[in-house]
Amino acid sequence: MALVELQRVEKTYQVGESRVRALRRVNLTVERGEFLAVWGPSGSGKSTLCNLVGTLDAPTTGRVLLDGRDVSTLRDDERADFRSATLGFIFQGFNLVPVLTALENVMLPLQIPERPSGNPREKATARLRDLGLGAHLSHRPDKLSGGQQQRVAIARALITDPSLVIADEPTANLDTATATSIIDLLREINRNHGTTFLLSTHDRRLLDRVDRRILLRDGAIIEDTAAPAATAPPQGEPPC
Repeated sequence: MALVELQRVEKTYQVGESRVRALRRVNLTVERGEFLAVWGPSGSGKSTLCNLVGTLDAPTTGRVLLDGRDVSTLRDDERADFRSATLGFIFQGFNLVPVLTALENVMLPLQIPERPSGNPREKATARLRDLGLGAHLSHRPDKLSGGQQQRVAIARALITDPSLVIADEPTANLDTATATSIIDLLREINRNHGTTFLLSTHDRRLLDRVDRRILLRDGAIIEDTAAPAATAPPQGEPPC
């Protein structure tokens, strides 16, 4: 069974007096353990597709299945529960809470009522140490570099052990050296833990390192191709 399946999905928005078709009869299947990117020009439908897969929105027509479950038919509260239990998100702008420390930001998803999480502090500490941030647990976001903030965001996305991580332009605000190290980190997590990654990007640095590329244009998939073999990270990569 595929982890993600979109069946003839369309999404239309009402903008003033006009109707805008953001997605047009999209069919897409994502298998477990894939590391793929959805790319295309601005307005191509990348964010809309990610929002539908992430259960942040519902299709106008068609079906969105996650792990065989039609999430497009769920109520808002059911979608929220499913999302928190199954999905992780990494955002372009990091979306860290500025008044919280790195450790507190990563702990947030584990503090949802009635979620069994063991010891949230221990688990969050372990995640941050795994990502090279053991010395920055008590730092607030404004005391961290862009790359360090994105690593905190990655730790937060992974803290619930999600089946799927959706990353929306995860390298857009990073310099080349930092972006490369973040891409290689996501790739390492994918290979070592089997976590599925769906990346939305226009960043060629990222496209060169994924296994599969989905090209969107005007709301439709026009190419679905295997990407070249990912290149190994360069030696002596500067830390972010």
